Amino acid sequence: MKFGILGPVEVISGGQPLALGGLVQRAALGYLLLHCNKVVATSALVRAVWGHDAPPTARKMVQNAVSRLRRTLAEGDGDGQVELVTCSPGYLLRVDPDAVDVHRFRTLAERGRAELSQGRAERAAATLGEALAQWRGPALSDLTETGIDWPQTALLENERLAAFEDSAEAGLALGRHFEIVRELEAMTEAEPARERLCGQLMLALYRCHRQREALAAYQRTRMALVETFGLDPGRELQSLEMKILQHDESLAVPGRPHAAPAPAPVLTPAPAPAPVLAPAPVLAPVPAPAPVAAAVGPRSRPDLFSSPTGGVSPHARTAARARGEELAMAHRWRGADPLWASLW
Repeated sequence: MKFGILGPVEVISGGQPLALGGLVQRAALGYLLLHCNKVVATSALVRAVWGHDAPPTARKMVQNAVSRLRRTLAEGDGDGQVELVTCSPGYLLRVDPDAVDVHRFRTLAERGRAELSQGRAERAAATLGEALAQWRGPALSDLTETGIDWPQTALLENERLAAFEDSAEAGLALGRHFEIVRELEAMTEAEPARERLCGQLMLALYRCHRQREALAAYQRTRMALVETFGLDPGRELQSLEMKILQHDESLAVPGRPHAAPAPAPVLTPAPAPAPVLAPAPVLAPVPAPAPVAAAVGPRSRPDLFSSPTGGVSPHARTAARARGEELAMAHRWRGADPLWASLW
């Protein structure tokens, strides 16, 4: 028979889950499994189920729930290895610790942590992976959905996160940053104030050549710490940020050469292209200036008053005649009209 509280409360017998009844019965079993092989007072069970608002019949309801659980476990346990007995001032659940998932998880997590501290990263990764595989969801998830909130539930979640961080450390030591970076991103989104988790994500992102996102992860955790606790990140996380900015060689995967960032290419100006010279224009031959005609002198200029054959031309005789008539008319008018004479 196997018992589970790392997820919904369950009991597996012969590979099949047993019916556990209502809320009081399931809550009583979950609380007894958290304290298996220890005596649990009835008053503690009453507070676990109802808190400080327990009804007057709470103790009787717990007794009835325990009685039904005893019958259910007896039917499912063929080997007689599980026993729920009345033991003043309450009840005792006797069970093999290895049959309860929370105890298997704790045993494997401690073993994996020891292997990691011994430098056996490969073995530690396998052991811690087996430990985390015990979880089927949030601890006691069917009870927390009804409003039940036990301090042990928060402690179990912290143990799970610590085991996950140990597993991530083993993965980083083995150079598996590409494999675990998505899980780290999801976990840090849910738990932004955990500095160790943030540091592992930053390192994984840096090794995946995502330096800008690694620095952004630091800023998110810093803001979460300031807003939640009013504190800045610790020196270790601040130092990691500085190393990422400086591409420190210590951030390389152990046993592998550090891949320094490629230097920025030095850009040299391209030589100016040679000017393209237009072909020299083909000049058409300048025609020789036309010979300037000889100056026409008085003798060479044609005379309008001479005929080509010599003597006076008819035009000249007509013009002379017209001129003589004008002069004669002027002499006649000069004597007749003094004003005209003055104008003439």
